[in-house]
Amino acid sequence: MFLVLSSALLHALWNALLKREADISTATVCVLSVSLASSALLVPFFPGPRFPTHESVLWGLASGAFEGGYFLTLAMALLRAPLGFAYTVARGTAIALVFPISVVFLAERLTVVSGVGVLVLYAGLIAVGLSREQLAGRQGLLWSCVCGVCVAGYHLCYKQALHAGALAPALFTLSLSVALPINLLHHGKGAPVRVWRALRDNPRRMLLAGIACTASFTVFLYALALAGAGAVLTLRNTSVIFAQLLSLSIGEKLRAQQVLGAVLVGVGAALIGWPT
Repeated sequence: MFLVLSSALLHALWNALLKREADISTATVCVLSVSLASSALLVPFFPGPRFPTHESVLWGLASGAFEGGYFLTLAMALLRAPLGFAYTVARGTAIALVFPISVVFLAERLTVVSGVGVLVLYAGLIAVGLSREQLAGRQGLLWSCVCGVCVAGYHLCYKQALHAGALAPALFTLSLSVALPINLLHHGKGAPVRVWRALRDNPRRMLLAGIACTASFTVFLYALALAGAGAVLTLRNTSVIFAQLLSLSIGEKLRAQQVLGAVLVGVGAALIGWPT
């Protein structure tokens, strides 16, 4: 639980740092680049076979494809919606997808408590999605949901890669090695130059965001190796509460309905991940 909550706080932190950037799309690729570099530096400090099976490599590559989609759609969502809204919808959507899949296909246990948690979480998503502030921002809602699909995809792929024996830092490095070219290609000619300028113009924030991203995912992967995919993802996504607090720190205004929805998503996630 400590590992997952630490990961949740770090994840919300780097998302908030990203939201403060004037050019969010370029900053996203910058954070991805820093995260890849810092993750690669960690690999030698963790002994053991990196990818002992072919399955671990294949699942790692698949997670990279979803990571690439995640960083792309995260930028799209943050460009069109406030941090508190986009973060809650994306993470809640991921939970709504991963938990049923984990129960049906990955033999995770469904209890009365986790069942209530699912209902509470869905209620929170509906509350956030129907926020009057966001009814005019359908694209923000759409991209936040697509981002959540990508989160669900890389989460399940990570779990399968770890199950096949992959070492967490090496797995994350492989995944980002796939995600970075996808994002650079999407941004077209001159993307590396723009990324370098963003890092040069604002090194502290970009380095902090990238390192926080690496720390968040590395800690998350170790927790994922110790527990079920549905439980870890749901508990980690109590980070929606951290995201609401951080959104206030960057000057966003929160409506009561949005706060209520975020609290319900956080409570629902905690109930789903409650140890039995």
